[in-house]
Amino acid sequence: MLNNDILQALKGYAEKLEKPVTLVLQNGDHDKRDELVDFLTKFTSVSDNLHFIQRDTGDQLRSPLSFALEVDGEPTGIVFSGIPGGHEFNSLVLAVLQSGGVALKLDDTIQTLVRRASQPLQFEVFVSLSCHNCPDVVQALNQFALLSPNISSEMIDGGLYPQLIEERNIQGVPAVFLNGEPFANGKIDTATLLDKLLSLYPELTEAGAQEQQEQLPLQDVTVIGGGPAGVAAAIYAARKGLAVTVVADRIGGQVKDTIGIENLISVPQTTGPELSNALLAHLNEYTVTIKEHLRVDHIEQGDTKTLRLSSGEVIETRTLIIATGAKWRELGVPGEKENVGNGVAYCPHCDGPFFKGKDVAVIGGGNSGIEAALDLAGIVKSVTVFEFLPELKADQVLVKQAESRDNITILKNVATREIVATTGKVNAIVYQDRDSGEELQRELEGVFVQIGLVPNSAFLEGLVERTPHGEVVINERGETSAEGIFACGDVTTVPYKQIVVAMGEGSKAALSAFDYLLKQPAPASHPAAAAA
Repeated sequence: MLNNDILQALKGYAEKLEKPVTLVLQNGDHDKRDELVDFLTKFTSVSDNLHFIQRDTGDQLRSPLSFALEVDGEPTGIVFSGIPGGHEFNSLVLAVLQSGGVALKLDDTIQTLVRRASQPLQFEVFVSLSCHNCPDVVQALNQFALLSPNISSEMIDGGLYPQLIEERNIQGVPAVFLNGEPFANGKIDTATLLDKLLSLYPELTEAGAQEQQEQLPLQDVTVIGGGPAGVAAAIYAARKGLAVTVVADRIGGQVKDTIGIENLISVPQTTGPELSNALLAHLNEYTVTIKEHLRVDHIEQGDTKTLRLSSGEVIETRTLIIATGAKWRELGVPGEKENVGNGVAYCPHCDGPFFKGKDVAVIGGGNSGIEAALDLAGIVKSVTVFEFLPELKADQVLVKQAESRDNITILKNVATREIVATTGKVNAIVYQDRDSGEELQRELEGVFVQIGLVPNSAFLEGLVERTPHGEVVINERGETSAEGIFACGDVTTVPYKQIVVAMGEGSKAALSAFDYLLKQPAPASHPAAAAA
């Protein structure tokens, strides 16, 4: 697993360590233990600041495949149960670096909130090493653990703990438990984790608001959203010399969940995570205030717009650009929400391995649905695609591939009515033949919903005009129905929800905001007014 190239890269990273970090492995026997010992021995061999020991920790660690990170003989609260390969290898590297003094990646306000935790918070994160969403959750909670001695975080490779997976009724990852109780599952980001934590412990927000740093000065442009449209808007605004802030639950947005990208002009092939990292790197080339992992709870319109964030912070801005994108659309049928993580999933790449050898369904016959069916076909026993329309919407090349697979069945002109579960797990789907009206039932153990996206615009209720589908109505300049508020990307009425289109729309919205500001007198509190 750790070849010479990887070890050389690790050696370079380890040079950033400011203090020694020890990896402590629980004593005991396990079929995979020798592999883990070899992994940790090689991992720690790259630096004198890394150490590996084996000892009996009592009941502190879960099993002989559990190891903890310690600094100066004290636990950091970070534990890995399993061999952190695949996507979780980066989680281990970051945990070691951050334990050893490398700066955390969380906003200062979030760090303030988390440090205020005054009671024990024990997080367990069940992952699959093939899940590309899981590392975000593991890495966020590891940072939480480093911020407070009352917080611990354990990554658990579900593939190595089948009995525990069965006991907890887990059928999707990431699955997060807090103090032994379900906390969050499915597609989760740091902002979601923080929202759930603050809803359980509102005193953290109150304390954070009291201790927050001095409020930002009046901003020229505030961008809500960190996807391709939002980042493009922020960069174009910053290049005009404007004071710019970005508020986003995560940089990259929905793009971060995309596995392969082959239609970004001039870039023949990339991935969502790679593009997201490139967006952040480009954004960091400019003087832009980034408020990541936070959401806007409320907006007050006026000559100056006032934004209240989920952290309790307040931002005042002359213009606003909405670039909040979209999220997975839900079916809205009985049994869907109740069984997320117990047979209902939205990410075939993340949760597919949990259905190995089983019968599953994919709802949706567009490109995303057929691509999901093809991905799953190599893992599961069978895939049934349910398409509402008489014909599939996917590209013909994908349809031909699906039709050539022996274990893919395609049902057209059918409507999903209910997802059935017994004893806490999905076991059937009820659907209607739209020609005959007959209701039928198909036995299966998993349902992957792939029916498109819905705009992230609910927080704009009463602020700007939206379509019945929730899209923000804009004109050719990206202007909304509210003065000084612009919008761009997948949250708007612009057709063709594509990355390259969103980037262009974000750039246009920023240029429109700049033109708008040129025609407005600078407020007395703005630096430009003071200079005059």
